Amino acid sequence: MTGLLNIVADPATFATVLRVMTPLLIAALGILISDRAGVFNLGMEGMMLTGALVGVLVSAWTGSAWLGLLAAVVAGGLMGALMAFAVNTLGANLIITGIAMNLAASSGTTLGLFFATGDKGMSGALKSGVMPSIDLPLLGSIPVIGPFVSGHNVLTYGALLAVPLVSLMMARTAFGLRIRAVGVDPKAAATVGISVKLIQLKALILSGVLGGIAGAYLSMGYVSWFAQDMTAGRGFIAIAIEVMGMGTAWGTLAATVVIAIAETLAITMQTLGLPNELMQMIPYVVPIVILTIWTARGRAKRAALK
Repeated sequence: MTGLLNIVADPATFATVLRVMTPLLIAALGILISDRAGVFNLGMEGMMLTGALVGVLVSAWTGSAWLGLLAAVVAGGLMGALMAFAVNTLGANLIITGIAMNLAASSGTTLGLFFATGDKGMSGALKSGVMPSIDLPLLGSIPVIGPFVSGHNVLTYGALLAVPLVSLMMARTAFGLRIRAVGVDPKAAATVGISVKLIQLKALILSGVLGGIAGAYLSMGYVSWFAQDMTAGRGFIAIAIEVMGMGTAWGTLAATVVIAIAETLAITMQTLGLPNELMQMIPYVVPIVILTIWTARGRAKRAALK
């Protein structure tokens, strides 16, 4: 028990929680934006994977991690635009399109890595860039608190800042209100002059941009290389997080923290001698349990109203 308490109180554990939650939070916010526009982004896994590879390749070729991040942003945005084109112009099924993009990205990134490096497993031969960490000069000097809040990756701070920005965008800007209007009733939105397809296009592009950033963090922040299928289902976990967050940015943050803590405990508790396979199940079991409880409570409330 003492060993577990020491792990929880360790600043390194808090840093691990932030490191784990960063890509999940960014991706979940992207899914939130598209979901509120009525085009649920089931292709987030593929967008993250593409952003991860493109970021590594461009950063290695240019010698700049920031250019790698920019390339990942562009790649994610293009995938979002492609998804919007397939659904709104070609009339493809939204769910099937998302699944197809995930499958295509899985094989496509492996092929792209092979063409670029001659390796199908990981980009160890490339000297890719790494996004910098930031030491906060004032907060970092505060005793006890300083080690917890300072010295984290720039994209971690960006992810936390994105929460109030997305919340304000959805509630206080014309674009956010149009997104919500299109998601609630596209026909009614169209009658007042809102272009439903254009709003959904912009929402999916923005969702893809955030997916690209999340992927870039995995390959240039979480680690410093790209590996085949390195997202490891994080795009799907982000979907569960967005559902758990009940369509709000702050709820998405809270759900992300829960999942990140579960995954961090799964990582750190392996040092206590617990079975590795059991610990690896925790990040996937937790959202299933929470969503099951949430669904059961929703049904109970609806039944009580009848």
